[in-house]
Amino acid sequence: MIIIQQGDLVLTDRILTGDLLIDGDKIVAIDEHISVPEGAEVINAKGCYVFPGFIDPHTHFQMTNALASTADDFDSGTKAAILGGTTSIINFASPEEGSLCKGLEVHKERAAGHCSCDYKFHMELVEMNEDVAREIPQVVEAGVSSFKVYLAYGFRLTDREIYDAIEAIKPTGALVGAHCENGDLIDALVADKRKRGELDVGNHPLTRPAMIESEAIKRFSTIGAALEYPVHIVHVSSKEGIEEVIRERDLGHKVTCETCPQYLVLDESRYNLPDFEGVKYVMSPPLRTIQDQMALKDALVNGLFQTIGSDHCSFTFNDQKLKSRHDFTRIPGGIPGAEERGIVAYDVLVNQCNMSAVDFMKLVSENPAKLYGMYPKKGTLSIGSDGDITIVDKRIEHVLSKESAHTKADYIPYEGISVTGKVRDVILRGHHVVQDGSLLESYLGECIP
Repeated sequence: MIIIQQGDLVLTDRILTGDLLIDGDKIVAIDEHISVPEGAEVINAKGCYVFPGFIDPHTHFQMTNALASTADDFDSGTKAAILGGTTSIINFASPEEGSLCKGLEVHKERAAGHCSCDYKFHMELVEMNEDVAREIPQVVEAGVSSFKVYLAYGFRLTDREIYDAIEAIKPTGALVGAHCENGDLIDALVADKRKRGELDVGNHPLTRPAMIESEAIKRFSTIGAALEYPVHIVHVSSKEGIEEVIRERDLGHKVTCETCPQYLVLDESRYNLPDFEGVKYVMSPPLRTIQDQMALKDALVNGLFQTIGSDHCSFTFNDQKLKSRHDFTRIPGGIPGAEERGIVAYDVLVNQCNMSAVDFMKLVSENPAKLYGMYPKKGTLSIGSDGDITIVDKRIEHVLSKESAHTKADYIPYEGISVTGKVRDVILRGHHVVQDGSLLESYLGECIP
């Protein structure tokens, strides 16, 4: 039994300065004052926000692509995540041997017993045929509540295949998300750069301009609208992308969207750093301009976005990214960030943009729980909900650094950034797993049904 006292409890509609009681794995009482039960562990949260555990809806742990395998597996990735206040992650599962069911089984086996926070899976659709359509309801029955398609790169689907995928998913009610970039145009721009011999990392963002993102958002949203089915856009990175989402909503199309902390604090100048440091920031979509950053912040404050994901996809600088420094097309794309996601977003939105702690909580806890079928088990401080708690000390200023980070990657993209607010304690289903910033209990994560 745990009682959290004198904290600013971030509820769905307000902040209550008071106490919260967890018995077993559930929240059992919330009030301005609760008498301390005999034998209860007492946590003094004065000067802190008490949030429902953060949910990261976008991680790539233990992933292999055509270029490399990620530095972080479920073990190291979920340890980093929970130390950053994230009590649940949604990781991407790929088909195995063309089978969705086998892919989900393989990813569950990889995660089981190795996770320090709770977890569930998105299912990636890398091809579309009758066998895949037949398996879609089967993986939904097995716990998948969302699918992802790609409009770019080697596993992209055609517009017709995306239409067929949404049509097959529609009876299940599962969410359909997409990586929105125009793959054919990227291929053309990359081919032009290669022909000119312009292969240094500074050309990476030039082959993925914002208009390529906004065009794909329009196309994907149109396919969803044709089937009268809602769609979700992951990692929106640009002002043009935001404007396209607004236009689609004005047309009556149902579109939800996500962005990521890297697009709020990092910009395209990183690709021009000396000593090939720019390879650290190769990701898709790429980092954008300062103007795009400002547009994203405004959109977040004004409620355009539903979620903030880390898009944690970690590769090492020295062993994996740097070896392809002379050919940006061979650099594995992605960055670490599951640990820093919550506090970077908190500092930007609450401290710098004056967003209320309640609205911030919705982005990192409540909304992802609702979108992905976990609410009210997750994503809320409510009686009967899981005892997943993230306590952020509002007063502590600190500098983000690889020295204090827990990713297996040999760098973090947020090196040297100063933030005010620090994850102090984390409770996972009633277990006080992080205390004063240290992980005391590992491997308690369970697969979310």
